[in-house]
Amino acid sequence: METLRLYDFLPSGNGYKIRLLLSQIGMPFERVEVNILKGESRTPEFLSKNPAGKIPLLEIEPGKYLAESNAILIYLSEGTEFLPYDRLLRAQVLQWLFFEQNSHEPFIATSRFWISILGKGEKYKEAIEQKSQPGYAALNLMESYLQTHNYFVGERYTIADIALFAYTHVAHEGGFDLTQFPGIQTWIERVKAQPGYISITEESKYCI
Repeated sequence: METLRLYDFLPSGNGYKIRLLLSQIGMPFERVEVNILKGESRTPEFLSKNPAGKIPLLEIEPGKYLAESNAILIYLSEGTEFLPYDRLLRAQVLQWLFFEQNSHEPFIATSRFWISILGKGEKYKEAIEQKSQPGYAALNLMESYLQTHNYFVGERYTIADIALFAYTHVAHEGGFDLTQFPGIQTWIERVKAQPGYISITEESKYCI
């Protein structure tokens, strides 16, 4: 198998999902930093790889690319303990992945980007305020579920947890108060205790 190449921006939660899974699977990969703040994902060279101009991007073999973080998670977790074989459980994993991208990431991740990555919280103050209510709605839904479950699917750690963990555990960097969500806080510590865990800005030992 060719060495996987991950085009990534280290502070990105979407990129972190992939690095975390690769570390927990124990799969070697090459990481290529793409500084989106400098427009490096918008160059003709990068756009020839991913016309959407976004990271993460996984080069599976020379010239063969896969975009969208949760699609990459599914691809990499196929045949592993991180993606259930059972038909219903797999569908439930997908359910949470769709929720993360539609009802969670657009509010929590974007606010974090404006506040903590760009450092322009005042400039985007009105937009951040508009994202607060739907962001808290997503967190409340997660909290309600975690009151009676340890993990999001099948009572075991899967890519559903990885996808939701990526931006939830740094939601405070987007102005969200996690202290009011004890279920989420306990789950965060549960994820951090998983074998092969790395933090969001930590390079994986499997990165070659």
